[in-house]
Amino acid sequence: MSDLLNYILSHEDAFRKNRLPSLYSDFSVQKTTNPDGYAVNVAAWEKALTNAARSGHVTSSNASSKKRNHIILDADENLLHMLEIPEWGRPVALASVFDEAIQKRKMVPLGLYSSNNFSLTTSRWRVLDPGALSPWNVMNWGFRQLKGLVVGTDTTKLRTQKLVLVDNLKEAAKQVVSLGTRQTSSLDRIYSKERFVRDFSTVLDANTELSDNDVEALLIHLSRDINAISYDGKTIKFLTSNDRSPISHEDTTIASMKDLISSLTAQVSRLEQKIGELNGNAKLALADKNRISALSAIRNRKIAEHNLKQRSDTLSQLEEVYSKIEQSADQVEIVRVMQASTGVLRSLHAEMGGIERVEDVVENLREEMSKVDEVGNVIDEAGPVVDEGEIDEELKALEVKELHDRDEEEAKATREKLKQLDSHEQAAREATSKLAEAGKPTETAEAVEEDPELAQSIGQLSHMSLNDPAEDREGQQDDRQPVPAQ
Repeated sequence: MSDLLNYILSHEDAFRKNRLPSLYSDFSVQKTTNPDGYAVNVAAWEKALTNAARSGHVTSSNASSKKRNHIILDADENLLHMLEIPEWGRPVALASVFDEAIQKRKMVPLGLYSSNNFSLTTSRWRVLDPGALSPWNVMNWGFRQLKGLVVGTDTTKLRTQKLVLVDNLKEAAKQVVSLGTRQTSSLDRIYSKERFVRDFSTVLDANTELSDNDVEALLIHLSRDINAISYDGKTIKFLTSNDRSPISHEDTTIASMKDLISSLTAQVSRLEQKIGELNGNAKLALADKNRISALSAIRNRKIAEHNLKQRSDTLSQLEEVYSKIEQSADQVEIVRVMQASTGVLRSLHAEMGGIERVEDVVENLREEMSKVDEVGNVIDEAGPVVDEGEIDEELKALEVKELHDRDEEEAKATREKLKQLDSHEQAAREATSKLAEAGKPTETAEAVEEDPELAQSIGQLSHMSLNDPAEDREGQQDDRQPVPAQ
């Protein structure tokens, strides 16, 4: 089982075991008899192949290479062979799947996509694939229209072609733009094609790189369809809202300088590693008393050290020059912003009309504000006149009335207390009378204890007063406090 087929069977829910007979059958005949089933099968194959390519499971012509087709799909016999299952054979209706994907603009023939007049952003594709008008293709199209009437017509034969997977193309472009425009310096947004491939070839899958055809389709999309970069075939520059200029000679020079600095950095690293290895070899040769090998290692180390010094000096000079170029580019950007800011300020000042106009506006504003104050004063004068003496007399009357009401409330409370006192005294007399009738002494503590009603009445009488009820309650609480032991 191929890596492609293994990925599809393990990651795509639509490729369950009970669905394989339908997916591998010639379901193209269901387009009119069972449109829903036909659409489901087509969508399943489109999704499976797109996801497998995005993950790097569609091998290129060189299967051992780390480069894989992520954006370009080779529709050929090799693809059918990779999808073949011993139990069900090859997918018979894959040609119909590709035809439907092209009609829905999910896939585009690479030749058509690479043509100068084509763009994914156009409402309709007006450019025809030149190969589509060949006599052989026209005849095959006629046969497909007459299928079922012409005996022996093969409508399942897969036409060899390279197809651009539109969803994968857009996703790769999104990732590249996100990474490329993250750079703050204008020089960091300039790349040679080699450096672009080195930095962005793993945007869709960290373990595999974009193939050469993938990179070409991606650069076309970035420059032509979404206008995210300027590209002249060798140099790439990410565009921003402030910089939409095409590739200049200076941009090409900067890209070449960045490549040279990167190359010299790698050479310096290798030479330093080589010098360390040669020094170790010389020590081993001396330990083995092999004078000839030791001399050879030392001689080679001297040559490597000389080359290292040359490349280090060159690298240092290039880095200094690059730093000055970067500084100058930043200064140009600063001057451009300052110039634009000056124009904005000039436009705003012109809109204000100068200092004299501002002074006139302020003076007019003050006059209008003073008019508002004058109108307010006139309105206040038109209001009713209040006699302060009447207000004082009304306040005194309210105070006298409040004092009278308070006295009435206190007198009422006193009457209530007297009434309660009389009722308690009456209750006490009745209790004493009951004790006397019963032949019990009335002045002993035992008698009080024996009659609860008498005890209660005496207790209430002892706590009755003409004070405020709150004060009475406080007194009762104090009486209930336990007496400390002597």
